[in-house]
Amino acid sequence: MAKIHEILAQSRKDEGKGASRRLRRASFVPAVVYGAGQAPESIQIEHNTILLAAKHEWFFSSVLDLNVDGKVQKVLVRDWQKHPFKQQMMHMDFLRINENEAIRVNVPIHFLNQEKSPAGKTAGVVISHNLNEVEISCLPKDLPEFIELDLAGLKPGDIVHLSELKLPADVEIVALHLGADHDVAVVTAVTVQEEVDEAPAEGAEGEAAKPAAEASKDQQSKK
Repeated sequence: MAKIHEILAQSRKDEGKGASRRLRRASFVPAVVYGAGQAPESIQIEHNTILLAAKHEWFFSSVLDLNVDGKVQKVLVRDWQKHPFKQQMMHMDFLRINENEAIRVNVPIHFLNQEKSPAGKTAGVVISHNLNEVEISCLPKDLPEFIELDLAGLKPGDIVHLSELKLPADVEIVALHLGADHDVAVVTAVTVQEEVDEAPAEGAEGEAAKPAAEASKDQQSKK
């Protein structure tokens, strides 16, 4: 069962760039909540609350309980803007959800036991994670915070596709509904061989030697 993550917020009436700058100077993040057939709502959240939450995967891939002035709404993070170089969140967008309607969310993939696998123990094998997250569809109550992929049995040359991911009940991968061409590789274990420079062919050595020999003869004839 999905964990409950509550984010405390306050409603706000002041809008515009000037109001947003004032909020940021006061260590708040301006944000907007929209969707579910309701009017958009302007809110503000303490910056430290966002900064701490944003360090966790669940903040961007889980259904959140957004508590605005004591009223809780189920939401997803839909967009965010960060300062180009400061550790500062500039703006957030939250999407209200209907608990009876399926949602589409990108969730991270956790790779387990890679070092213990035959591929992980074989020299010259490069294990590539081609995807680090996957878009899934499910009801909000069934949303997992991540998908685990156990690589304990991964062997050199193996490829793990999307269709091989083990999903919780009532959770589907969106791409697999688009056809077999979308069943892409999640992990590959490729053996890499070192390239060895080939020695020049005998004929090539002979051809290269001819000009040198001819040059030597010319020098001797001039003496």
